[in-house]
Amino acid sequence: MKAKDLRERSTEDLTELKATLSKDLFSHKMKNFTGQLDDTSLINKSRKDIARIELLLSERAAKGAKS
Repeated sequence: MKAKDLRERSTEDLTELKATLSKDLFSHKMKNFTGQLDDTSLINKSRKDIARIELLLSERAAKGAKS
């Protein structure tokens, strides 16, 4: 996901997306451990998407605290 696309989403939508991606990340890790995951790059992609979402949420929280 691109940060530009994520910035257009609402805060509630971002928190739901973060929860979904966290579950997917756990699933990818378990599949990788058991040898069922074909594309191991999904783990890093999920981690980076979660980090992007957390950054946007923290920016919005800081912006809301300033106002």
